[in-house]
Amino acid sequence: MSLETLADHAFAPVALALEEGRIPGAALGIATADGQRALRWGGVATTLPKPEALQRDNWFDLASLTKVIVTVTEILRLVEEGVVDLDDPLSKHLPDAAPLHGAIPLRRLIDHSSGLPAQERIYLWPGPAEQRRTAVIRRHWPVKAEPVYSDINYMLLGFVVERWRGVAFNQLPVGTGLSFAPPPAQSAATEVCSVRNRLLRGEVHDENAWSLGGAAGHAGLFGTARGVLDFALELLRGRLLSPAAMVELCAPQAPGRALGWERRHAGWKGGSLCSPRTIGHLGFTGTGLWIDLDRGIAWTLLTNRVHPSREVETGIQDLRLAVGNRIAARWRDWA
Repeated sequence: MSLETLADHAFAPVALALEEGRIPGAALGIATADGQRALRWGGVATTLPKPEALQRDNWFDLASLTKVIVTVTEILRLVEEGVVDLDDPLSKHLPDAAPLHGAIPLRRLIDHSSGLPAQERIYLWPGPAEQRRTAVIRRHWPVKAEPVYSDINYMLLGFVVERWRGVAFNQLPVGTGLSFAPPPAQSAATEVCSVRNRLLRGEVHDENAWSLGGAAGHAGLFGTARGVLDFALELLRGRLLSPAAMVELCAPQAPGRALGWERRHAGWKGGSLCSPRTIGHLGFTGTGLWIDLDRGIAWTLLTNRVHPSREVETGIQDLRLAVGNRIAARWRDWA
């Protein structure tokens, strides 16, 4: 079986979902450690004001893939440079952080075991973006004993990155096929936003990221399927991080989690047939990326499942499982 045939096989349930109108548009990319790639795409980039066919290199709002593609990678690079340690308290790098959450180690923010809240409607807070950013840092956030998947964690980590890099988060360099400001006409539309009163296309879907200046440590990155695969290949080949950093990135941290990434566990959305050393992450807009480190294969499924509304049931979770299991079940045939 060729990689192209594997891509056809994996894309079949996606094609059915597109045909039945359960999701507007989708792109699937598969890449292997030796550099081979296959791409499939279909559906529409937008239905409003009229349908436009999705193109191979349309940009998707990657949502929480921002966390692992940009924020985690940048934090680990700072660790490699010796200016940050994973077990540093947050206050070492954000001295104005409130004492309770300022004492939390960066590692616990990265693996979502800090106990900070999952969400807060920051976009409703008064003032300009800079005032909101300062308030996020200084706020006395409640800290729970149990782990919570938290965007607040990554907003704070993004501020750490900004302070060390000396640029706004959305000015950080990212690879080809990744951007914080994609061309709207070449972007898959997301939602008709009730806060901004417009259709979002090439503009971050996450209201909090928008209110903090357009991007933050938890959301704001856009990518094409090829761009996301390029990132995955660089990680898979060990070119983004040192071997020591890669070991730490993939090591078990909180239950079911590596540093930022999910590790394969019962019920995760990469499928049951991945190798134990598979990491992955999802994005609210309908995106996902998985990297099987043992088998040397990565895949990304990008959709605009929130278009034109997040309230529609699309079956995206079952679709992710179907794609992952189809790829894993045939990987030996391809290899």
